[in-house]
Formats: sequence, C-alpha cells, structure tokens
Amino acid sequence: MVSNLVYPKTEEELRLAVANATNNKLNVKVVTKFSHIIPKLACPIATQTVQNAILISTEKYASTISVDAANMTVTADSRVSIRSLIDKVEEEELSLVTSPYWEGVTVGGIICTGAHGSSWWGNGGALHDHVIGISLIVPATASDGYAKIIRIQPQDPLLNAAKVSLGMLGVISKVTFSLEPAFKRSITYNFTSDDLIEEQVFDHAKKHEFGDIQWYPSRRTAVYRYDDRFPLSSPGDGVNDFLGFQSKAILVSQSIRSSEKSFENARNVNGKCTLASSFLGYKKLIANGLKDNLIFTGYPVVGRRGKMQPSGSSLYSSSIRIDQACSWDPRIKGPHWAKNRNVAFFDVQKKYPNFRKFVASKKQLDPQNLFPSDWSDQILFGRQVNKGDGCAIFSEDRHCSPGKGYFCLTGIVYREARVCRYSMSSVY
Repeated sequence: MVSNLVYPKTEEELRLAVANATNNKLNVKVVTKFSHIIPKLACPIATQTVQNAILISTEKYASTISVDAANMTVTADSRVSIRSLIDKVEEEELSLVTSPYWEGVTVGGIICTGAHGSSWWGNGGALHDHVIGISLIVPATASDGYAKIIRIQPQDPLLNAAKVSLGMLGVISKVTFSLEPAFKRSITYNFTSDDLIEEQVFDHAKKHEFGDIQWYPSRRTAVYRYDDRFPLSSPGDGVNDFLGFQSKAILVSQSIRSSEKSFENARNVNGKCTLASSFLGYKKLIANGLKDNLIFTGYPVVGRRGKMQPSGSSLYSSSIRIDQACSWDPRIKGPHWAKNRNVAFFDVQKKYPNFRKFVASKKQLDPQNLFPSDWSDQILFGRQVNKGDGCAIFSEDRHCSPGKGYFCLTGIVYREARVCRYSMSSVY
C-alpha cells in the first residue's frame, strides 16, 4: 500500500509532483482510471515503505486534444482515452492508422505498455509506431527545480525509448501522433480448417493490412480475419462490438463455468468438446461482434476505422446492472491486459538488439532511479525473476494435481515440453 497519492490537474502541477519526489527521494509511479495489466508496472518496489513512495493519478489531469489538420498530427494529454482521441481525430476527417483492440486505455497507458493492434504494413501495428513527439517530465537538479519538462521531437535519439517507456523514464504529459486521411475498414471472418496454418501466416499478413488469425487447436479451426483499408466513400456504417469486450450476464458466465467444472470432474471429454464447439459456433453466428447498424447482416462489414477498432462496450454498461459483469471482473476471474507474465521476459536482453540503448536512456533521464518497480528491476537490472508469477512451470508431479489424475508428463505435440495432463495409467 502507498500512502502518498496526488492528483495534479496541469502540466506544471505534474512537474511539481515529480520535483517533490526528487527532492525527497520518493519512488514514483503513475496510475490511471484503467488498470488492465498483468505485469506490475504501476507498483513501486515492494521493499520500500509507504513513506518512500508516491502515486501520481491522472484522474483529474487535463484532457485536451489538439488536431493539426494541415500537418496531419494530433497532440493529446496523457489522460485522454483512446476512444476520445479517435473520435476527435475522425471529426476532422482524419484517422489514426492503428490502435489497440481494447479501448479501455489512456494515451499515457498505451505508451507505457506498448499496446498494439495488428499490422505489418507501413510503420507497424502498434500505436507507438506512429508517435512523433512526447513531452516527458523527468527528475532534475536543484538548480532546475528538481524536475523539468523535456519535449522529445522526431529526430531526438531518446524518442525510441520514450515511446515505449514502460513507465520507467519519467512522467508522460503529452503525446503527438501522426495521422492519415480518414478511411474505412472492411472485415470478413473466415472460420475454416487449421490445415497448413503455419504456412498461411506470412501470406495472410502480406495480403491484409490489418489481418489477424485466431487459432482453436482443439477444434482444429483457424479464424482468418480479412481486414483491409477501404475509401471513406465506401458504403457501410459497421461497428466492431467485439464479443470478448461485451458485458455478460453473471448467471450465464457462472453456468458455463459450472458446466466446465462438471465435465472436467467427470472426465467427460465429449461434453467439453460440445461446450467448446457451441462457443465457437456462437462466435461464428454473430461474426464475433461485428454489426452493420444494430445486428450482423452478412459479410463484409464495412465501417469507419475508429468504429472497427478498438472496442469495449462493457466500459459503458450501466452501473445499476449488477446482474452483468465484464470478462475480467473478480466475480468471473481472469485478469487480462497488458499482457505477458514474467516468463515471457526471460533473457529479454538477448531478444532486442537495442536493449542497451533503452537502459542507457533510463540512466540518462532517471539517474536516481526514482521510477523503479520490482518488475523493471528484474527485467532491466538482472534481479531474480519470479518465474511463478501467475504462470505455471511444471517439473514434478506435485506441481500438478495427482489426486485428480494430472501428472507432469511430456507434451503430446511438443515432446520436449513438460505439462500437466491427465493419465489413467499414472494414477496411484
């Protein structure tokens, strides 16, 4: 728990909050009203006392959006939600090229977590690929007031580090994105066999600017999303109300979970397969949430880019509907965004050729390490990584559930893997 929490309203108040932390040697983290992440990026170091850490909330911070139509750019305060940003941009007949799938994120949150959509075309499918400027508040010397605002421009060598900052370089106050003339997107889902899926990936990515693939190996099914750019004049007013981001009746979710447990306890493979087939069939029936006006009427579904991605209708559901919940609500279980556990970051230093440059930028902008976390210290500076952070790593039968017939065995597809799977022959 952190006892120090401040709510700056302006960029100067934000600078003063960082200055106070610098002067008093307080660890700093920034939080927003959204909190759908798995890595503990927003948590100060656990060994610090509550008096040695401060949280800066953007809840009351400015939320201005300035569109420069002539130069096709937009500058937004870090608190601005991605939905507000998209709507403002599209009012000017312009478009952000891409965005995350989930709209429950702020501009600053996107930059800190590297949130992305799907595309290999152009500059890339992540929103930070289209960042051309960032205002960052960083610690400073006493002569500079203990904190200063730096404006990082396109040619600045710090930009690459700042636009995927992971919350470790300073506090983001503003971000500038490049824009393109407004356009629409046309989406068709193809539910088909997963035969040769490994050979289809590259070809699919080359053919479709925003395409992706969902794979259901137990059903031997791949869902190819044909997602392409269309002219703004194209007919269609489609919306992507993605099924996974809709509110759901709690009783329905509880009933499904109860059925899953019953089938599992009874070793009813056919029941489990039927349930999985029903879910996939429902997604196919409703086109995974695509709508042309109020319902899905057939492919392709064409709509303005900002309505086809991102989505998140559950964000706007009524607070009085206590019979409904989101997929990540504690009543249903299952955390979601941003989006990998520690196991994904093993040996991360070897995966990125410019990793040392990022660390150098960290040391340049935050030499006192005022923006640390246990997670970042593990990844950046080699402290022991907690391999069990919500991720199952099996090496012995006791790591599974031998009493229910689950043992640590070799994988069926990948024989070198060690996984928990059911085995009648191993039951004691």
